[in-house]
Amino acid sequence: MKAVVHDEYGSADVLGFEDVERPEAGAGEVRVRVRAAGVDPSVWHLTRGLPYPVRAVSGLRRPKTRVPGLDLAGVVEAVGAGVTRLKVGDEVYGTCSGAFAEYAVGKEERFVAKPSTLTFEQAAVVPVSACTALQALRGAGKVAAGQRVLVIGAGGGIGTYAVQLAKVFGASVTGVCGTGKVELVRSLGADDVVDYTREEFGGGYDLILDTAGNRPLHRLRQALTPKGTLVLVGGEGGGKAFQGIDRQLRALLLSPFIGQRLRSLFATQPTADLVLLADLVEAGKLRPVIDRTFPLSAAADAVRYLELGHTAGKSVLTVP
Repeated sequence: MKAVVHDEYGSADVLGFEDVERPEAGAGEVRVRVRAAGVDPSVWHLTRGLPYPVRAVSGLRRPKTRVPGLDLAGVVEAVGAGVTRLKVGDEVYGTCSGAFAEYAVGKEERFVAKPSTLTFEQAAVVPVSACTALQALRGAGKVAAGQRVLVIGAGGGIGTYAVQLAKVFGASVTGVCGTGKVELVRSLGADDVVDYTREEFGGGYDLILDTAGNRPLHRLRQALTPKGTLVLVGGEGGGKAFQGIDRQLRALLLSPFIGQRLRSLFATQPTADLVLLADLVEAGKLRPVIDRTFPLSAAADAVRYLELGHTAGKSVLTVP
């Protein structure tokens, strides 16, 4: 089968496109014929091996996993022993290691039925980003109806879902984004949109979800109510060693000593969340946003485009 591979850390130039052995489904696993795969920031972080702490998991000197990618949508082609919920021929979406390939193998619980109203391409950009937004709001953020919520990076992969989900939970939402994404964020249901190139956001927010990762903690705290909650998702800047992770560490250390709650997030993609997101999609309350579509063979170009930092929603790879 064809797959995107990398055997060293570096820019998108290290990504190749080769014939590799088709994976086999083990006990409790399913093999999926990939139809589309989402491209999110975790891909380029793992491609570069940055920030350095990620290498404790991904491999100190070189990647442990040759094939990158997490998000995917496709058709179950084979099932391993003990698989009972899914069967051959089911259209599914979810996550597994090695999504940038014609076939991928993952645990059964990492996949659920694809929303019938979505194409494979649309479904493939949901799992990682939408689960992150859901867990940031509902879990770490404890969002409640009537609250004022600020979403920074509202036009990005996580932000587009966060705006919609915050509205589902009954919050009043202000989205922060660049000029080119203002109308998009407004169309997703934001009550107010702040173009950060022209103005600064105000204060009085009960919950701030920062997906952009480049504003100082003191500025974010100024925008919170005295008992408000800040949830930091990801981080940029700060050099190769930390790339913004230091801001999250400082927030966690400071939080016990102040009235505001400062939280970080390590998101997962559990079955229950994937099912909930599918239900919201089917109900017309949540829609994915796709910026650009690339063929699987052009994964390096997709990662280069992602690194520019201007993607509206997410990009997706299609697998013929």
